Amino acid sequence: MKLFNYFRSGTSHRLRIALNLKGLKYEYVAVNLLQDEQLQESFKNLNPQGLVPALELESEVLIQSPAIIEWLEETYPTPVLLPETTIGRQRVRALAAIVGCDIHPINNRRILQTLRREFSANDAAINKWCGLWISEGFDSIESILANDINRDGFCFGRSPTLADVYLIPQIESARRFKVDLNRWPNLLEVERRCLELQAFRMASPANQPDYKP
Repeated sequence: MKLFNYFRSGTSHRLRIALNLKGLKYEYVAVNLLQDEQLQESFKNLNPQGLVPALELESEVLIQSPAIIEWLEETYPTPVLLPETTIGRQRVRALAAIVGCDIHPINNRRILQTLRREFSANDAAINKWCGLWISEGFDSIESILANDINRDGFCFGRSPTLADVYLIPQIESARRFKVDLNRWPNLLEVERRCLELQAFRMASPANQPDYKP
Protein backbone atom coordinates (compact mmCIF):
# COMPACT_ATOMS: atom_id res chain seq x y z
CA MET A 1 0.00 0.00 0.00
CA LYS A 2 1.11 3.56 -0.76
CA LEU A 3 -0.57 6.32 1.23
CA PHE A 4 -0.52 9.67 -0.52
CA ASN A 5 -1.20 12.21 2.22
CA TYR A 6 -0.15 15.36 4.04
CA PHE A 7 0.88 15.47 7.69
CA ARG A 8 -1.61 18.19 8.70
CA SER A 9 -4.58 16.98 6.65
CA GLY A 10 -7.37 15.84 8.97
CA THR A 11 -8.64 13.29 6.46
CA SER A 12 -5.12 11.90 6.06
CA HIS A 13 -4.73 11.81 9.85
CA ARG A 14 -7.91 9.78 10.33
CA LEU A 15 -6.86 7.30 7.65
CA ARG A 16 -3.43 6.87 9.24
CA ILE A 17 -5.14 6.06 12.53
CA ALA A 18 -7.39 3.47 10.89
CA LEU A 19 -4.48 1.83 9.07
CA ASN A 20 -2.48 1.71 12.29
CA LEU A 21 -5.36 0.25 14.29
CA LYS A 22 -5.70 -2.47 11.66
CA GLY A 23 -1.98 -3.16 11.95
CA LEU A 24 -1.38 -2.48 8.25
CA LYS A 25 1.95 -1.34 6.84
CA TYR A 26 2.09 1.30 4.14
CA GLU A 27 4.55 3.47 2.29
CA TYR A 28 4.18 7.12 3.22
CA VAL A 29 4.12 9.44 0.21
CA ALA A 30 3.98 13.12 1.14
CA VAL A 31 1.83 15.46 -0.95
CA ASN A 32 2.62 19.07 -0.03
CA LEU A 33 -0.68 20.95 0.00
CA LEU A 34 1.04 24.27 0.64
CA GLN A 35 2.80 23.88 -2.71
CA ASP A 36 -0.40 22.63 -4.40
CA GLU A 37 1.19 19.30 -5.30
CA GLN A 38 -2.29 17.76 -5.08
CA LEU A 39 -3.26 19.80 -8.16
CA GLN A 40 -0.38 18.63 -10.31
CA GLU A 41 -1.11 16.28 -13.19
CA SER A 42 0.96 13.47 -11.69
CA PHE A 43 -1.26 13.37 -8.61
CA LYS A 44 -4.50 13.98 -10.47
CA ASN A 45 -3.75 10.88 -12.50
CA LEU A 46 -4.14 9.03 -9.20
CA ASN A 47 -7.05 11.05 -7.84
CA PRO A 48 -8.88 13.24 -10.37
CA GLN A 49 -10.46 15.15 -7.48
CA GLY A 50 -7.04 16.46 -6.48
CA LEU A 51 -7.48 15.75 -2.78
CA VAL A 52 -5.64 13.73 -0.16
CA PRO A 53 -5.60 11.04 1.01
CA ALA A 54 -5.34 8.44 -1.72
CA LEU A 55 -4.44 4.83 -1.03
CA GLU A 56 -2.74 3.04 -3.89
CA LEU A 57 -3.02 -0.75 -4.03
CA GLU A 58 -1.46 -3.07 -6.59
CA SER A 59 -4.19 -2.50 -9.17
CA GLU A 60 -6.46 0.16 -7.69
CA VAL A 61 -6.36 3.63 -6.16
CA LEU A 62 -8.84 4.30 -3.38
CA ILE A 63 -10.00 7.85 -2.65
CA GLN A 64 -12.17 9.65 -0.06
CA SER A 65 -11.25 8.75 3.52
CA PRO A 66 -14.77 7.60 4.58
CA ALA A 67 -14.90 5.15 1.67
CA ILE A 68 -11.33 3.97 2.25
CA ILE A 69 -11.94 3.37 5.96
CA GLU A 70 -15.15 1.50 5.12
CA TRP A 71 -13.14 -0.64 2.67
CA LEU A 72 -10.57 -1.30 5.40
CA GLU A 73 -13.29 -2.41 7.80
CA GLU A 74 -14.73 -4.79 5.22
CA THR A 75 -11.38 -6.13 4.03
CA TYR A 76 -9.57 -6.29 7.38
CA PRO A 77 -12.40 -6.85 9.87
CA THR A 78 -10.24 -7.17 12.98
CA PRO A 79 -9.87 -5.29 15.16
CA VAL A 80 -13.34 -3.92 14.52
CA LEU A 81 -14.03 -0.20 14.24
CA LEU A 82 -17.81 -0.66 14.41
CA PRO A 83 -19.82 -2.25 17.25
CA GLU A 84 -21.65 -5.55 16.87
CA THR A 85 -25.19 -4.21 17.22
CA THR A 86 -27.01 -2.19 14.60
CA ILE A 87 -27.86 0.52 17.13
CA GLY A 88 -24.24 0.65 18.26
CA ARG A 89 -23.03 1.01 14.70
CA GLN A 90 -25.57 3.77 14.07
CA ARG A 91 -24.38 5.72 17.12
CA VAL A 92 -20.73 5.41 16.15
CA ARG A 93 -21.42 6.42 12.56
CA ALA A 94 -23.46 9.39 13.79
CA LEU A 95 -20.61 10.61 15.99
CA ALA A 96 -18.19 10.23 13.10
CA ALA A 97 -20.59 12.10 10.81
CA ILE A 98 -20.73 15.10 13.13
CA VAL A 99 -17.03 15.53 12.43
CA GLY A 100 -16.92 14.20 8.88
CA CYS A 101 -20.04 15.95 7.56
CA ASP A 102 -20.73 18.95 9.79
CA ILE A 103 -17.35 20.22 11.05
CA HIS A 104 -14.48 19.26 8.79
CA PRO A 105 -15.87 20.03 5.31
CA ILE A 106 -16.51 23.70 6.04
CA ASN A 107 -13.13 24.16 7.76
CA ASN A 108 -10.88 22.44 5.24
CA ARG A 109 -8.14 24.16 3.29
CA ARG A 110 -10.16 24.87 0.15
CA ILE A 111 -12.84 26.67 2.14
CA LEU A 112 -10.32 28.68 4.16
CA GLN A 113 -8.43 29.66 1.00
CA THR A 114 -11.69 30.91 -0.48
CA LEU A 115 -12.50 32.91 2.64
CA ARG A 116 -9.09 34.56 2.44
CA ARG A 117 -9.10 35.14 -1.32
CA GLU A 118 -12.74 36.08 -1.99
CA PHE A 119 -13.78 37.61 1.32
CA SER A 120 -10.46 39.06 2.60
CA ALA A 121 -10.59 37.06 5.81
CA ASN A 122 -7.51 37.46 8.02
CA ASP A 123 -6.13 34.90 10.48
CA ALA A 124 -8.37 36.15 13.30
CA ALA A 125 -11.46 35.80 11.13
CA ILE A 126 -10.39 32.34 9.98
CA ASN A 127 -9.90 31.19 13.57
CA LYS A 128 -13.31 32.61 14.51
CA TRP A 129 -14.96 30.85 11.55
CA CYS A 130 -13.36 27.50 12.37
CA GLY A 131 -13.99 27.90 16.08
CA LEU A 132 -17.69 28.52 15.46
CA TRP A 133 -18.29 25.23 13.62
CA ILE A 134 -15.91 23.20 15.75
CA SER A 135 -17.60 24.43 18.92
CA GLU A 136 -21.08 23.70 17.60
CA GLY A 137 -20.11 20.14 16.69
CA PHE A 138 -18.10 19.53 19.85
CA ASP A 139 -21.02 20.72 22.00
CA SER A 140 -23.16 18.02 20.41
CA ILE A 141 -20.54 15.31 20.80
CA GLU A 142 -19.88 16.29 24.42
CA SER A 143 -23.59 15.97 25.22
CA ILE A 144 -23.84 12.57 23.53
CA LEU A 145 -20.78 11.26 25.39
CA ALA A 146 -21.98 12.64 28.73
CA ASN A 147 -25.32 10.85 28.36
CA ASP A 148 -23.85 7.47 27.42
CA ILE A 149 -23.70 5.58 30.72
CA ASN A 150 -22.15 2.52 29.06
CA ARG A 151 -19.20 4.38 27.63
CA ASP A 152 -15.80 3.64 29.15
CA GLY A 153 -13.17 6.16 28.15
CA PHE A 154 -13.66 6.13 24.39
CA CYS A 155 -16.45 7.58 22.27
CA PHE A 156 -18.35 4.28 22.46
CA GLY A 157 -17.72 1.28 24.65
CA ARG A 158 -14.28 0.26 25.87
CA SER A 159 -12.19 0.35 22.71
CA PRO A 160 -11.55 2.71 19.80
CA THR A 161 -14.17 2.90 17.08
CA LEU A 162 -14.74 4.87 13.92
CA ALA A 163 -15.92 7.75 16.10
CA ASP A 164 -12.53 8.07 17.80
CA VAL A 165 -10.77 7.79 14.44
CA TYR A 166 -12.66 10.90 13.31
CA LEU A 167 -12.60 12.83 16.57
CA ILE A 168 -8.89 12.85 17.39
CA PRO A 169 -7.78 14.63 14.20
CA GLN A 170 -10.52 17.21 14.73
CA ILE A 171 -9.26 17.90 18.24
CA GLU A 172 -5.79 18.38 16.77
CA SER A 173 -7.26 20.83 14.27
CA ALA A 174 -9.19 22.67 16.99
CA ARG A 175 -5.96 23.42 18.82
CA ARG A 176 -4.40 24.73 15.61
CA PHE A 177 -7.29 27.20 15.31
CA LYS A 178 -6.85 28.23 18.96
CA VAL A 179 -10.10 26.73 20.24
CA ASP A 180 -10.22 26.38 24.04
CA LEU A 181 -11.01 22.72 24.64
CA ASN A 182 -11.52 22.90 28.40
CA ARG A 183 -15.31 23.21 28.05
CA TRP A 184 -15.45 19.62 26.69
CA PRO A 185 -14.04 17.35 29.42
CA ASN A 186 -15.41 14.15 27.88
CA LEU A 187 -13.70 14.87 24.57
CA LEU A 188 -10.43 15.48 26.40
CA GLU A 189 -10.88 12.19 28.25
CA VAL A 190 -11.36 10.40 24.93
CA GLU A 191 -8.24 12.06 23.55
CA ARG A 192 -6.20 11.03 26.58
CA ARG A 193 -7.31 7.41 26.29
CA CYS A 194 -6.69 7.29 22.56
CA LEU A 195 -3.21 8.77 22.84
CA GLU A 196 -2.28 5.98 25.23
CA LEU A 197 -2.42 3.76 22.14
CA GLN A 198 0.52 3.65 19.75
CA ALA A 199 -1.80 3.58 16.71
CA PHE A 200 -3.01 7.07 17.54
CA ARG A 201 0.34 8.47 18.65
CA MET A 202 2.16 7.30 15.52
CA ALA A 203 -0.56 8.80 13.30
CA SER A 204 -0.26 12.30 14.78
CA PRO A 205 0.95 15.07 12.47
CA ALA A 206 4.12 15.67 14.50
CA ASN A 207 5.25 12.08 13.88
CA GLN A 208 5.07 12.23 10.08
CA PRO A 209 8.16 12.51 7.85
CA ASP A 210 6.91 15.70 6.18
CA TYR A 211 6.05 17.44 9.48
CA LYS A 212 6.89 21.11 9.77
CA PRO A 213 5.89 23.16 12.85
